[in-house]
Amino acid sequence: MSLIDAVCVLKGDVTGAITFSQQSADGPVSIKGQITGLTEGKHGFHIHEFGDNTDGCTSAGPHFDPFKKTHGAPEDEERHVGDLGNVKAGADGCIVDIEDKVIKLTGPNSIIGRSLVVHADEDDLGKGGHKLSKTTGNAGARLACGVIGIKKK
Repeated sequence: MSLIDAVCVLKGDVTGAITFSQQSADGPVSIKGQITGLTEGKHGFHIHEFGDNTDGCTSAGPHFDPFKKTHGAPEDEERHVGDLGNVKAGADGCIVDIEDKVIKLTGPNSIIGRSLVVHADEDDLGKGGHKLSKTTGNAGARLACGVIGIKKK
C-alpha cells in the first residue's frame, strides 16, 4: 500500500490522466498513465511551479526548481526537481511509466498542488546548446497541463 497517491488530469490540445504513487517518504515516486492526442515522438514532461491554470498552461510558471539548479535529465545530479525528461508517443498514443527519485508527494517540496505540463517538442535535457536548453530543455509550447491533487483511495 502506498503512503500517498496523487492524480493529474491533463487538459488542452492533448488529454490524459497521470497517477503518482509513493511507498515511503524517502522512496521514489511511480508515475503512470496514458496521454492521447500527441504527435508521434518525444515530448517534454515537467512539473511546473504553480498549480495555476487560469491562463491555460502559461500560468503554471517555470519548472519546479526549489534548489535553484539548471535544467537537466531525470538521472542528472544537476536538474530541476520538476525535470522528468520526455514521454514517447507512438501511433497508438502514449503510455507513461516512470520512476523518479527526486520528486516527492509529501514534505516542503511536494509536487501536490503544482502543475504537470506536456510540451510540443522533445526536451534536450539541458544538452542541446540552445539558449533555452539550461532553463526549459527547449521543449517548445505547452500542449496540455493539469494540477496535481491528492487521489481518492
